Amino acid sequence: EETEGLKGKLWYKDIFDFAKRLSAKAVNKKTFECLALSGAFDCFTEYHRRQYMTAKEGDLSLTEKVIRYSSKMHQEEQSAQASLFGESTGTQMPAPKIDPIEPFSEIEKLHFEKEVVGVYISGHPLDNFKFEMDTFCTTTLSTLTDFDSLEGKECKVGGIVASVEHRMTKTGRPFGKLVMEDYSGKFEFMLWSDEYMKFKSFLTPGLFLLVEGAVVRKAWGDQSLEFKIRNIELLNELATKRVQGLALRLSVDSVSSALVEKLGKLCKKNTGGSTLKFYLRDEEGIQTELISRTWRIKVNNDFIKELRKVAEVGVVTDKSETRWLTESASKPKPAEKEEIGTNSSTFVLDTLEYETL
Repeated sequence: EETEGLKGKLWYKDIFDFAKRLSAKAVNKKTFECLALSGAFDCFTEYHRRQYMTAKEGDLSLTEKVIRYSSKMHQEEQSAQASLFGESTGTQMPAPKIDPIEPFSEIEKLHFEKEVVGVYISGHPLDNFKFEMDTFCTTTLSTLTDFDSLEGKECKVGGIVASVEHRMTKTGRPFGKLVMEDYSGKFEFMLWSDEYMKFKSFLTPGLFLLVEGAVVRKAWGDQSLEFKIRNIELLNELATKRVQGLALRLSVDSVSSALVEKLGKLCKKNTGGSTLKFYLRDEEGIQTELISRTWRIKVNNDFIKELRKVAEVGVVTDKSETRWLTESASKPKPAEKEEIGTNSSTFVLDTLEYETL
């Protein structure tokens, strides 16, 4: 209510101006910290969220300095009002010095947002794993609630571990619960006995996982449907374990010296050990496959994001399959005319490409 009453006034110069114009009893340290962790003070760009929570050894946090500064300013105002002439000294109290410290990582910022507000505000933790989710996941967590339609089907889902439970049955056998969350919602996995012992190291809140399994009938009890986990891997290890490289699909007409220069800069910035392929298509529909001998790349989300601005991008998996990430690549090509082919190993018909990828 106190902050609402300040809306009609001028913009705040900084966090100290904001605190000075609040009632001394309206906002305490805990409130300030919660506002900071939720991103409410991000408009004051000279400071970052972690500075409100901590400081160098022996120093006070930004929150504590703000509160003390505000308290002294209010005391000075009250003292001036109580004086004979009702005037202040006219000397403006300088704002305290705030030493720089390392800011929170993006994941830490999102974690605190969820903890304080209950939802992610500035993004989602899975934003950093977009290409892993697009490439390796076959469905979302929310769809796993419909077991009947998924019976017998293999499913691959990715997400962040929201919560876990380590339990014991009445007979002394261990089991666990794993709650994962993605963009669509949450799902709870049950891990029994051997399955639990095999994967219990992954039952840690905050981990980013790819879970592979299938919806099958239980071999005991009422034989109801359940999701049987076959494998669990860390999302941040998939690029190393399952990705051989990237593929770019371009029309011959789009290739220019400017494009080659831009790709060179991007590849130099993301040097690694993975391959880079090119699929060049001419106006007659003939496609040539080329493998770069100059560039070896490191696959990551930022790199893919930049590449998608200039070409269709595909991920070459450990099985030498190319999975295209662009929407147009997933659409079947209309068979309007007969394609012209060649027996050269460096040429691939467009229709053949869609059948084999």
